[in-house]
Amino acid sequence: MLQRLTHIPDGLLECSPEELITVIPDTTLISLEGENKVPLFLSVLLHGNEPTRLVVAQNILKKYQDSGLPRSMLLFIGNVKAASEGKRRLDNQPDYNRVWLEGRIDNESEFHLEIAALLNELARMTLFASIDIHNNTGINPHYACINRLHASFLNLARKFSRNVIYFVRPSGVQSKALSHLCPSVTLECGKVGDEFGIQLATGFVDEVLNMDSIPDSEVNDDELLLFHSLAVIKIPDSVTFLFDDSDADICFIQGIETLNFEEIPAGTTLAKISEDVVAPLLVLDEEGKDITDDLFAIEDGQLINKISLMPSMLTRDEKVIRQDCLCYVMEHYLIGMGEKFTSDEKPVWSN
Repeated sequence: MLQRLTHIPDGLLECSPEELITVIPDTTLISLEGENKVPLFLSVLLHGNEPTRLVVAQNILKKYQDSGLPRSMLLFIGNVKAASEGKRRLDNQPDYNRVWLEGRIDNESEFHLEIAALLNELARMTLFASIDIHNNTGINPHYACINRLHASFLNLARKFSRNVIYFVRPSGVQSKALSHLCPSVTLECGKVGDEFGIQLATGFVDEVLNMDSIPDSEVNDDELLLFHSLAVIKIPDSVTFLFDDSDADICFIQGIETLNFEEIPAGTTLAKISEDVVAPLLVLDEEGKDITDDLFAIEDGQLINKISLMPSMLTRDEKVIRQDCLCYVMEHYLIGMGEKFTSDEKPVWSN
């Protein structure tokens, strides 16, 4: 259940993600007033096993505890219950970064409806920007993600990293929903415990809080490395997998998680496939179309890529793979525009 506060509760600035449930029992939106009244929307802990988000929020709130925030903030603290167990989500929960959906939703839960009501409320407000903070479970550089190719989004993202990914799937992510209302960005801050990622994200949020406006000037291709997320790679529930020489339906090559943001030449052996497995992977493009056979083939019991690929978010974490995906596939992307942001495309969320 979404509770609302207009103050920082006692203990919030000192607690760990596991202890957070003793401070706030569930998902909470904290409205904090600052000198500039147009608020920044900051979401943390949409996945309970990504603690960098909470640490960044704590760092910012501590810094301005005495002087007051330079800009109002809407702090959305997500999956408190999963955080108490160090899990992405609990088995009986939806993914808290897949519930920000437009339109009517099949099998809507009460939480889906609460998020929809919140989005409709936000659509009646003026928001300065939206920032969602994440960790990776695989080895990735620090990078930012955007869902619209407007100049303000690109200018915002490149303040965090030169590596920027543009994507439209998966649906229901927070940044995509908020992209209808204001410039929005997702920060990927490396693996849990990456202190440099925490410093980068803290500095970025602090800078945005102190900005008078977000530049909407044209961004050139030499100012950032822009990638486009083309497809998601999943492993069917019926297929077993391992990352060593053990016996499984899929046995991936050693060090596969180091291939993130690397160009993998066509014909590279990526895994050993058991002889009775016909469809070890499922690859879905931006429209949800199955394009597995366009990208992969099995030859002499080896999984090879038929075209050159660049993965992101490749992980060895079995739980994350089962709950989400193995990785995404990207391509280099040229900007070629300087479009200004307008928020007049506001959808109506389910209510």
